[in-house]
Amino acid sequence: MSRGKTLPKLLLTALLASLAAVWMVRADHGDDQWTAKRRVFSSLGPGLRALRRGPGGRYCALVSSSDGILVFDAQGKALSVLAAGSGAAASNPASRSGFAGGEDLDVDSQGNFYVADRSTNLVKVFSSDGKLLRSFPVHAPMSLAALPDSEVAVTGPEQTHLVVVYGANGKVAREFGELESFSTRPELDRYLNSGRLASDPQGHLYYGYTYLPEPLVRQFDRYGYAGTEFQFTGLDAFPEAQATRKAIEREEKRSDPPILRAILTAFGADPVKGDVWMGLHNTLIHFDPEGNRLSDYQIYTTSGARLDATILLVEEDRLLIGSDPLGVYEFLRPGGKL
Repeated sequence: MSRGKTLPKLLLTALLASLAAVWMVRADHGDDQWTAKRRVFSSLGPGLRALRRGPGGRYCALVSSSDGILVFDAQGKALSVLAAGSGAAASNPASRSGFAGGEDLDVDSQGNFYVADRSTNLVKVFSSDGKLLRSFPVHAPMSLAALPDSEVAVTGPEQTHLVVVYGANGKVAREFGELESFSTRPELDRYLNSGRLASDPQGHLYYGYTYLPEPLVRQFDRYGYAGTEFQFTGLDAFPEAQATRKAIEREEKRSDPPILRAILTAFGADPVKGDVWMGLHNTLIHFDPEGNRLSDYQIYTTSGARLDATILLVEEDRLLIGSDPLGVYEFLRPGGKL
């Protein structure tokens, strides 16, 4: 057989082998459709910023249009609105008993609430009944996570480390998480390092990068020692990662503030087992505690609408997944007891 006929045959064989490899990857990690069982916290929807579970099975939520913390019981019934402000001018934040522009919310084991009030450049701490306990200045806090001993981890756009931990006195206790170098533009580099925080009852801290081409969540202990990394890589991640890299290259040539599409839109850690779930818009990816990818899902509301996750609360038997403006939905975990 001539060389001219052999080469196309070899190329066809290689192409078929590549397609087979892709099919095998998708067979192992295929995107199953996962439909919510029901909608919960029916009053939540537009402006949803955060949802956390506190002591006694109570849940608390932060909504951008609400001047206060919304509290629900274990069955999802609305109980109260705490820390509602008096309407005092934001120019005098020290006089406010509430907050003006909450960006993130967490609750500690004693039931105290921590709010990142970006509009007043403060982190505010409220008691379980909504009384302001203390506040301290943080420039444009974007996300926070409560830690043991009344410490709180915070991240923001101008920090020199990924995480800054503040003590009970409101002073910086430590900083950790070196910024990675992704760009030659300092402003773009900091933007690409931006992310959000979560914690678990064991005191682990999780940092999820919002804009990285390959979605990444890093685990730390409360003192900053690095633990497991959870990252979505491989053939399934390649098309989105390639598109994101091209967008970053375009931003390299610009001088105005960077604007990129979020890749990692939500994440959460199992409070007992330590496995991690990532939300990439309406794709949900499950990792075991060692960082191995277990399964992928496309998630939908009870009516079959695509659900782009911005809230992801992991519980023993279910996941609570929410978005602005569709609200919060309950997904029963495989093998769950509910």
